[in-house]
Amino acid sequence: MSFSLNEIEATAKRATRGAGYPWGLAEEAAKATRWLAAHDLDACAELAGLLTRIDGVPLADLAPEPKGTTWVASGGTMCPLAAGAALSDRAAQLRDTGIRLEQLARPALLMPFAALIAQQIGRPVTLRWEGGSAVTDGVALDLSGTAPDLAAWVEVSPGGQIDAATPIRSRARPAPEAWVTLNRLAHRTYAPATEESRLKGAGAGLSDND
Repeated sequence: MSFSLNEIEATAKRATRGAGYPWGLAEEAAKATRWLAAHDLDACAELAGLLTRIDGVPLADLAPEPKGTTWVASGGTMCPLAAGAALSDRAAQLRDTGIRLEQLARPALLMPFAALIAQQIGRPVTLRWEGGSAVTDGVALDLSGTAPDLAAWVEVSPGGQIDAATPIRSRARPAPEAWVTLNRLAHRTYAPATEESRLKGAGAGLSDND
């Protein structure tokens, strides 16, 4: 099925929140998912894969320790959403030097944050991992190779050149299983029906005078 980017963003936000992230980071995840989908990647598969991997893991274990030029997460596996947010807060540092991220899950989800950083520093940003790379100037994306489920390392550095940009899309066709996963997680954010809400729903309009 085909979905609008608005639908992709809304579902991504609720799914990320359903997986235990705070709303603020869920909003960042939603924007990142929309950006990837607009750049012709199966963003829903990337997000669903990430949320399945880290579901139930405390965010503190997944977040990077932003010290020096090599960042690690205390729990071993690093979340690209937490890493992207931390990098964005330190965009000025990337004007002159790069950052190496260890054991980064779903590095494709870091690309939208790299685009944001490129806009902030006024120059392209390059992501490199074993077997692939991505360059963005804040608008376009040039992707070489494929992004793995888990990268042993990802280097984030200033500079780079766009040679062959990915197509820009206005709608997305996520893999069915990924869409099911995101909606299952999103369902966790829905408040269970109370007796009062049920009466206001199915019994709306009824009164003692009927």
